[in-house]
Amino acid sequence: MALIGLDIGTTGCKAIVFRKDGVILGRASREYPVLTPRRNWAEQDAERVWRLAIEALRSAVGAARDAAPDDPPAAMALSVQGEAVMPVDAHGRPLRAAILGMDARTVAQNAWLAERFGAEALYARTGMPLHTVNTLPKLLWLRRHEPELWEAADRFLLYEDYILGRLGGGRCAAISHCLASRTQMYDLAAGDWADDILAACGIDPGRLAPLAPAHGGVVGEIAPDVAKEVGLPGPIPLVSGGHDQACAALGSGVTSPGAAMVSTGTAEVVEVAMERPALTEGLQRGNISVYRHVVPGLYLAMTLNHSGGLTLRWFRDTMCAEEVRVAEALGRDAYDLVLADAPDGPTDLLVLPHLAGSGTPWFDTRSRGAVLGLSFATTRAALAKAILEGLTFELRLNIDLLRENGVAIDALSAVGGGAKSRLWLQIKADICRLPLRVPRVTEAACLGAALLAGVGAGVYPDLASAVERAVHPGATVTPTPASSAAYEARYALYRQIYPAIKPLQDALVAGA
Repeated sequence: MALIGLDIGTTGCKAIVFRKDGVILGRASREYPVLTPRRNWAEQDAERVWRLAIEALRSAVGAARDAAPDDPPAAMALSVQGEAVMPVDAHGRPLRAAILGMDARTVAQNAWLAERFGAEALYARTGMPLHTVNTLPKLLWLRRHEPELWEAADRFLLYEDYILGRLGGGRCAAISHCLASRTQMYDLAAGDWADDILAACGIDPGRLAPLAPAHGGVVGEIAPDVAKEVGLPGPIPLVSGGHDQACAALGSGVTSPGAAMVSTGTAEVVEVAMERPALTEGLQRGNISVYRHVVPGLYLAMTLNHSGGLTLRWFRDTMCAEEVRVAEALGRDAYDLVLADAPDGPTDLLVLPHLAGSGTPWFDTRSRGAVLGLSFATTRAALAKAILEGLTFELRLNIDLLRENGVAIDALSAVGGGAKSRLWLQIKADICRLPLRVPRVTEAACLGAALLAGVGAGVYPDLASAVERAVHPGATVTPTPASSAAYEARYALYRQIYPAIKPLQDALVAGA
């Protein structure tokens, strides 16, 4: 019995149909833009995302039908970007663009939350540090700045409940405990919406989606007309999924305390599984979020660099038009062409990849990108590799922070688009001084969603059986001692960049 994992990411969506042993039968993807109508804003046309998700589903289902006509999909679940929120009408249609997680307009709302509740108290309740990434301050912003729309909205949805609602013909708009626990409105200990926080913020919990049955519960069926549109023979169960990084953790086998994953897509994230939420002062200072895993009984500590792979995509799209053109003509990956002439060993550049502000540990929305060491000898390939190094130095900062706070990491499962680059994997192994284990299927978010769908539909008895059946090991990339030593010296320099230029960055942004 085949299973569908639909991933709604920040810059694109993927639909993959898997055989129950994890073999891919059909896949498709679509890209969509992030809209920046004002400085520090990041929005998205949710209606466009819906249309492109349907296109991707139709293409993936068609490819799977051609590959395995006797194995139709039995269920579907979603993996989605976190924190984005949109007001919808009574029919579940968006009333404005979704406000994305990377949006940074809510500084004033966070100041109010800190004064009203206290940053430490909010973290202890919700596991989410104060930051513009969270859903709660976005809702406060909407209520303050768009009051007519606030009153007109029937509900306020994230991408999981929004897409499930549309797939189910308006009847399935439920949100997983996993994604809800990333909104700063969910009480980790109680396992429910934090009614007192919502009341103090003037938010009616009835205007949020209901919580789905915990851990892969069926929330309804795909509507007959939608099933027909995407090429399914009939309605199939829709199952609660979760946050994309939590789904990727499941899809890479991070299902026991201490197991860890690095996911490199639009953002770059480390997820470490925990038996209980370790809401320590050190993790709070480092802005490490702690939330519900999609795996029953587990929690995740998450680091975030929301400029991750998006930085490399920016470089490709703005500076590598010729490589993109040649790659399209040859049917190759533009990134491979861009990096083909990259120098061996560490470059002589240092890149601070804060193009959308810094992620953890600083969570500084005023920080911006910087390049040190440019000369007339600098090539595009060297700059591209330096971007990979800068992103990996940020990764190392976060791994060091986790270790300093008692979170042991001995190896990383590597998933996402970045796991397809042997060069980047080796840079990560060398800089982080850790082995990277690459599963056979690196589209782990879609696979994790499909496994949740399979448990919900009874294809697997539980998630442990699902992982054993469908998650298979691939290559392991180990550190190279000489390169690790060379990068250690560069890392010592890298750690000094942000503190050194922060005053200049603040003055620059203030004067913009």
